[in-house]
Amino acid sequence: MKLSETAIRRPVLASMLSAALVLFGAIGYNRLSVRELPDIDPPIISVSTVLPGANAQVVETAVTDVLEEELSTIQGLRTLSSTSSEQTSNIGLEFTLDRPVDIAAQDVRDKVSRVRGRLPVDVLEPVIAKQSADAQPFFWLALSSDNYDLMQLSDVADRLVKARLQSLPGVGSAQIFGERRYSMRVWVDPQALSARGLTVQDVENAIVSRNVEIPAGRIESTRREFSVRSLGELKTPQEFGEMVVASQGNQLIKLKDVARVELGPEDDRSIFRYNGSPSVAIGVVRQSKANLLDVARNIREALPAIQQSLPLGVKLQSAYDGSVFVTHSIVDARRTLLIAAILVVLIIFVFLRNVRATIIPGLAIPASIIATFAIMYFLGFSINNFTLLALTIAIGIVVDDAIIVLENAFRHQEELHEQPEEAAVRGTNEIGFAAIATTIALVAVFTPLAFLTGTAGRLLSEFGIAVAGAVVISGFVALTLTPMLWPSSCSSAGSMRCRNGMRSCCGAPSITARPSCSARWRSLRSPSLRLCATRRRACKRS
Repeated sequence: MKLSETAIRRPVLASMLSAALVLFGAIGYNRLSVRELPDIDPPIISVSTVLPGANAQVVETAVTDVLEEELSTIQGLRTLSSTSSEQTSNIGLEFTLDRPVDIAAQDVRDKVSRVRGRLPVDVLEPVIAKQSADAQPFFWLALSSDNYDLMQLSDVADRLVKARLQSLPGVGSAQIFGERRYSMRVWVDPQALSARGLTVQDVENAIVSRNVEIPAGRIESTRREFSVRSLGELKTPQEFGEMVVASQGNQLIKLKDVARVELGPEDDRSIFRYNGSPSVAIGVVRQSKANLLDVARNIREALPAIQQSLPLGVKLQSAYDGSVFVTHSIVDARRTLLIAAILVVLIIFVFLRNVRATIIPGLAIPASIIATFAIMYFLGFSINNFTLLALTIAIGIVVDDAIIVLENAFRHQEELHEQPEEAAVRGTNEIGFAAIATTIALVAVFTPLAFLTGTAGRLLSEFGIAVAGAVVISGFVALTLTPMLWPSSCSSAGSMRCRNGMRSCCGAPSITARPSCSARWRSLRSPSLRLCATRRRACKRS
């Protein structure tokens, strides 16, 4: 074959081609994301709607049923589920795998906009979002203290911890759980309201209308101009208590006359505990294509610096690290990959019984496996258990072509008495098309896995393409690198002794030197030296 002959005549070119494949594979390996499993998340769209003050039955009747009726007609919808709770309606729509999530989200927005007028007037604008498995926190931090309450810890988590975490490479967002946000809580006295002829709605209207900052414009003169700010936002319980709720004749009814105002948490119906003590949790969400292990390592390295910026007595601890399980799983798969490579090389050595001849097909393993990472990177795959399993299986396949090319070159040299370079050329020409046929057959077996549909197709597509890519590269290596290395491998120690002995016998000045030479040749029992023994007999006859 022209390719193999060019590789043998130009060994530097063949070496550089294989080195380039390994280099691209190493670069792709460093840039690949790490996951436990391939990305098989189906397109899921969520619709969240809030109706303030409504109970679960009202939310279901006035919001959820109206939206479900319209959303159930979207094309490609697989399942539709809804949950109605106090004030909140959540609808989840799962589409088929062949449905692009962006197009599905746009269809959902169009459907929601059509029924917006049928929803209650007080309902907030529905929130439509795309969901993904990567959007769940994988790293949890616990913020606790014996000197600060939960409201103070929530403020520390929001100002000092969350901002630092979101600035780390690969971090998509940081979410706070179990927090207690500062709010002004108004405890209305029903008897005081009834005595003054007021209702809770009057108190609410007063707070909404008077606790607000409005644009105040500016004051202009011939020489100066001032911006005016209206300080209408109330900040302390005392300021809220002095707020006028209503007036009855000459008497002003203030908020403190009908209610008790205090600073408290906005919502205290949820709690987070770490080691039995109330704490505030921070969940870290990574970016969709970020490397899970790198993001977790960046978070662990940043924790000491974040701890130093916190007030005294506040402790920031790692509560859960989701990368640990993935790390152990990937490490086990890599160990299996290494063990498989070592076993394959040992089996080759047992049958060839030659170290240098074993190295030639052994080089096809790293060259093919490492170069496969470049294919995975360009196709947007990731390092996961399925792709590592594919490479483990491919280890026993990638050496097949190299072994048959090596064996045929060995036969031409030992049986047909050809020079190493000539044996490599003719041997590869004879077996080259057989090696190509084997490669095509293996690719034809594994490539159809990429065309499977459904969840099984998503799981096995990366597996099939990884095996097929490794086989294709192994075929190229077997037709270029393997025949190029064969002539140099023939310069083994036994062959050197054979050639040296033959020169001493043929070039001996007298017959007396030949008996010792003949004894030396008889001591060479290796089958690989039969060609030298044949040449020695021809030399002796001459």
